[in-house]
Amino acid sequence: MLPPDNFDPEIGLAETLEPGLRRIVAPNPSPMTYRGTNTYLLGSTDIAVIDPGPESPAHLEAILAAIEPGQRISHIIVTHTHLDHSPLARPLAARSGAEIWAFGPATAGRSPVMQGLAEAGLMGGGEGVDHDFSPDHTLIDGEMLEGQDWALQALHTPGHIGNHLCLAWGDACLTADHVMGWATSLVSPPDGDLTDFMTSCEKLGARQWRVFYPGHGAPVTDPTARLDWLVAHRRAREASILEALTAGPATAEELARLIYTETPAALLGAARRNVLAHLVDLTGRGRVGPQGALQADARFSLNP
Repeated sequence: MLPPDNFDPEIGLAETLEPGLRRIVAPNPSPMTYRGTNTYLLGSTDIAVIDPGPESPAHLEAILAAIEPGQRISHIIVTHTHLDHSPLARPLAARSGAEIWAFGPATAGRSPVMQGLAEAGLMGGGEGVDHDFSPDHTLIDGEMLEGQDWALQALHTPGHIGNHLCLAWGDACLTADHVMGWATSLVSPPDGDLTDFMTSCEKLGARQWRVFYPGHGAPVTDPTARLDWLVAHRRAREASILEALTAGPATAEELARLIYTETPAALLGAARRNVLAHLVDLTGRGRVGPQGALQADARFSLNP
């Protein structure tokens, strides 16, 4: 995790970020959500509500109160199916009459490797996943979605979870939990996939962006630098894991305690899952291997 920024918005208040885009922060602060989930309202007539947020009557009322005379909620867009982003979509649809758009349900977008691990039931995971979510419409990679005065392009960016979308709005991108300024993303197999995460970083890095609007925290005003840092950070973690394994086989938990020496105890569980994601990725690339089955508590060693 990174040191906190100065992001301290008023919860439940619709704040204009730039013409045509507002943000409401949900009342769900935590070590994993920072101040709360960012719900975005895009448009000036047809309003797209992006990531309605957690099951929260207060947040539902805050979203509805932000709809001004002459406006209507025309689309509800969910970037991914974690419990801090998607559960409020269906109650908002019932109140507004708008339909819900997303890449798909909780297991959509999983790689064959992660699907196999999920079916084997040996990876654990499943933290905070909204298994009840189902959209009215699915968005595929590259698809355009338009309202009266806005247009978004769906970019499938698996990694944090297989059904994760970023949304391109001109030279701005709503990056949800893939790229944030206050922290790195949790990647927890089999829902999270580090191999896919790195590929998605490359995908975003192939375009020129003015700003990123993340799912938590403040806007990222130097997108290229942030992406470069994220990739370098993951590569440094990989190098640390490989170096630690030169001393002998170890589990993800042992490696996390060795490597994440400055991480608060409350976040060591997330650190262990991130290390496991690296170990699964390194196994797929032939750099390391488990002693026995590929599972969450396996001991891993360097391959010759």
